[in-house]
Amino acid sequence: MEFVADLLLVAGALGAGVYCFVLSRRLSRFNDLENGIGGAVAVLSSQVDDLTQTLTSAQKVAESSTVSLDDLTDRAEQVARRLELLVASMHDLPAAEAPPQHKPKTRPEAMFFRHGQEGHQQ
Repeated sequence: MEFVADLLLVAGALGAGVYCFVLSRRLSRFNDLENGIGGAVAVLSSQVDDLTQTLTSAQKVAESSTVSLDDLTDRAEQVARRLELLVASMHDLPAAEAPPQHKPKTRPEAMFFRHGQEGHQQ
């Protein structure tokens, strides 16, 4: 009876060893940097780094564009104020006399003469 128990114990140990070996191979394929999840994680990590750099450069460009737009807006407001002053000062000028208007040259009316019936033969 002890012999059977020892055989079952050895069989169980061999089964557990085979099971661990299979799990070890699957785990190594799972973590493989070329084909497994490890590779996918490495690719995603590099993409996150690239996106972070792109986002940082886009933020810098947007910040410089904001500064440029602020400057242009300030200049436009100054020009608008000047134009308002110029338009307001135009009301103070005396009204200019209208230049004499020239009548367009007209053609004399056409005159039609009716000749008598003498020239026509019936």
